[in-house]
Amino acid sequence: MAKAITITPKTPLSKVLRLPPGPVSLEDLDPRARHGYPGEGKDDAPALTEALEPELSALQEQLYANSAGDDDFTKRILLVLQGMDTSGKGGVIRHVVGMVEPQGVQLASFKTPTAEERAHHYLWRIEKAVPGPGRIGVFDRSHYEDVLIVRVENLVPVSEWGSRYDEINDFEARLVADGVTIVKCFLNISFEEQKARLAERLSRPDKYWKFNPGDVDARRKWPAYQEAYRDALERCNTEHAPWFVIPSDRKWYRNWAIAQLLREHLIGLDLSWPEAAFDVAEQKARVAAS
Repeated sequence: MAKAITITPKTPLSKVLRLPPGPVSLEDLDPRARHGYPGEGKDDAPALTEALEPELSALQEQLYANSAGDDDFTKRILLVLQGMDTSGKGGVIRHVVGMVEPQGVQLASFKTPTAEERAHHYLWRIEKAVPGPGRIGVFDRSHYEDVLIVRVENLVPVSEWGSRYDEINDFEARLVADGVTIVKCFLNISFEEQKARLAERLSRPDKYWKFNPGDVDARRKWPAYQEAYRDALERCNTEHAPWFVIPSDRKWYRNWAIAQLLREHLIGLDLSWPEAAFDVAEQKARVAAS
């Protein structure tokens, strides 16, 4: 007899993985942890993650359906994926976001700003990518790059990036007030695991395309990036937009955890199917007679 699959942790994962307010010590955040995982290990992970797909898909369709033809509906979700190179942002998009209908997803990836983007306030390009009502938005990197890479690489003066934490908090508060549920995920990967993943990319011709020599340059500045991440986590961990720390050395746990978080936040929207804007009985009769 097959073992029943339990997809719901005993305690909501949104409570288990939520970063507590106050000072942050990255050294105390275990990148190999399996917080809240209901299975026994890696072998269970594919089934546990795939078991979430039907409900995720149905919830996302319900979210999308509510926005159709209702100009007053504002609810949407913004999934923010932030982490060091190789932490798995692309893997989450492929294995987790890939479980829902692409039509209801808005994906934005933030690379080096273009000349047009540099001519505007740094949040200009971010605001343009905020998902519309009924959508699930995904940020592959995000506005936090403007207090991370900008800080470490000395792209703007300290006086400029130092004021951005409060600006980001205000920006996220405005989004929440406008119906956006923000799910900010810090993909926490270890220095050792990053090295292993970079080495793997160089050992496989089919992975060369994923390797960027610049990742090695950034790796040499690991301590500076860790300090920048610490401050971003600590200073932008608000009640309306908290951080969730995702242990990411184990890819299978990372994917399950974010899928579970997405499920919990979709459930939290407390959606119902929109009522018909027509006489159902009349239309049934018309279809039957057609």
